[in-house]
Amino acid sequence: MSNRRLTFCIFSFNRGQFLKNCVDSIRTCVPGADIAIFDDDSTDPDTLRYLEEAARYCEIIKPRAVGKIKHGGLYLNMQMALEHCADRPMVCYLQDDTQLVRPLGDDELGQLEALFGNNPDLGFVHPCFIRGIDLRKRPVVAVPGESERTFYRQDKGQSAGIHYSDLLVTVPVRLLDKNWQFFQSEPGNDQQAKQLFGSMLYLYDPFAMWLPEVPAYRGKKKTRALKWAEAKKGCGFFPFEVWTQDRSDQFRTRRELDVPVAETYLNCSPEPRTRPWTYNPLTGLGWLKKLNSIEVFLDKLGKRLSGQ
Repeated sequence: MSNRRLTFCIFSFNRGQFLKNCVDSIRTCVPGADIAIFDDDSTDPDTLRYLEEAARYCEIIKPRAVGKIKHGGLYLNMQMALEHCADRPMVCYLQDDTQLVRPLGDDELGQLEALFGNNPDLGFVHPCFIRGIDLRKRPVVAVPGESERTFYRQDKGQSAGIHYSDLLVTVPVRLLDKNWQFFQSEPGNDQQAKQLFGSMLYLYDPFAMWLPEVPAYRGKKKTRALKWAEAKKGCGFFPFEVWTQDRSDQFRTRRELDVPVAETYLNCSPEPRTRPWTYNPLTGLGWLKKLNSIEVFLDKLGKRLSGQ
């Protein structure tokens, strides 16, 4: 039986193993959920084989346009998903390197609906745990939200994550009524969300998370610097253990409403080398980050000179 209360939109490119893990986690945690995969023209044979398999229980949607920025067609596909799901009550945007980590029952879906229903100016709810590395960069200050189990993050000049995140829950018609158009960057979308909706709500009881230390693409390519960074970090496939219903219930009824930091509550199997986890292979590797930028610049310059 299809569960149309929350449609999951997954944005994917050339990471079949990760995509399968994301889809499997949704099917486990929200049985009967509607899932739509927006694949950005993957070329990897394993990914293409999985897409054929997933077509039996997911909707597979190809892009209408080719993205040319470092994120490929991500934001073009996010806009397409918004329009595609215009008649859906709520959507949850995930990416292939994310997953659900615990069961999400009808009562929680009802609570999400109530959050939007009771807050007509609310644009986005963040479904993920807080990344431990964020605490190292800048303390996460929780400001009470509209209920005791939600909070805002205090605006300390961050470029994103205060009003908007690429991983989100929203009501499509609410965005469309405001003529929302996805910009080609997370900071740009954060500024748009600030103007149209205000602060994003965070959940004290999140249900999804980015996988740590994943291989990455920039503009659908890997520079030599990026490959070296992935090797140095030991990037790979580190899925989270999915909680039992009992474990999820204990989490949801905990008395201490601490900021839900991923490293505090989640376990990977196998475990990455170090904590806090990172989510970009170039994080903390300044010289490789600079070398990557030089390679990207030279590639763009070469294309311009050749008229591409």
